[in-house]
Amino acid sequence: MTSDETPNVPAARNSREAVREKAQQVHAQQSRARLVRRLIIGLVAILAVGSIGAAVAYAVGSSISKPQLSPSGMPGDGVTVSEIAATPAGTEASPAPSATATEAGEAVTPSASPSATPGAKSTEIHIYVDYLSAGAAEFERANARQLAGWISEGAVTVTYHPVALLTASSNGTKYSLRAAAAAACVATYAPGSFYDYNHELLTDQPEADSDGRTDADLADLAVAVGVSDAKKVRACIEDQDFVSWAKDATDRALEGPLPGTDDLKLNNEALILVGGKSYVGALDDPAEFSQFVLTIASGESLDSAKPTPTPVPTPSATTTPAS
Repeated sequence: MTSDETPNVPAARNSREAVREKAQQVHAQQSRARLVRRLIIGLVAILAVGSIGAAVAYAVGSSISKPQLSPSGMPGDGVTVSEIAATPAGTEASPAPSATATEAGEAVTPSASPSATPGAKSTEIHIYVDYLSAGAAEFERANARQLAGWISEGAVTVTYHPVALLTASSNGTKYSLRAAAAAACVATYAPGSFYDYNHELLTDQPEADSDGRTDADLADLAVAVGVSDAKKVRACIEDQDFVSWAKDATDRALEGPLPGTDDLKLNNEALILVGGKSYVGALDDPAEFSQFVLTIASGESLDSAKPTPTPVPTPSATTTPAS
């Protein structure tokens, strides 16, 4: 005799087996998913390590394969300007020589040229310039014309030393350093255009605490002044070939001694040396600077004109024979 209330045992068993089978399937899927995730993570880690290793190897290889470059034609880290094609535009006229009172009360007008004595050697002028320095720009605007005249007369030799003391004053772009390196590029590949390029960098100067010119802008300026080998100059500037040199040259100037001096060191971003003496006058006063140069040149001329004393033999003692 059967009863309708008898539980359907086979049906319950089948249900439990179905649930168990489903759970096994889910477990298997989760296991496979975990395995796949582990594989993916492992592959990503391997790729990341490989990428880092490749980047380090590339950086090391690049530093080894690309040696530090140094400009040519810059002994003592400076560019000596021996001739100028034309007087720079936009400069102030040289002042007329002023009369200087002597001890006797007579007024004497100094020569317009520092070379007062015929045959005297040229007076050496060394100018250290940071292309972001307002003082360096001020000096260039005031004195470029008379410096050009003295150079043309052969009265002085002017050597410009690009330095980078204001590298931190350009919003992180290191303009001073890049501009000094760009000047070295022009000195190396187009030395005849260095004076004009140096003049433009100083007189058309970006504001302090601004980004300054980009490397492309620095290259464009070199092309604008008429560099002879524009392709090489542009590549040198945009590849920053001489940036390391500019930093090292600045460090050498800070350590001293500076060329032509015994113990002087670079102590500001607009340092002018005349005959090994530091000019401490007004940077925007060409008359004061002219007088300083004339004073130094006159001292050098007097020193060179002094005759070398001829040694006079001392008579030897004469021995009188005994009688």
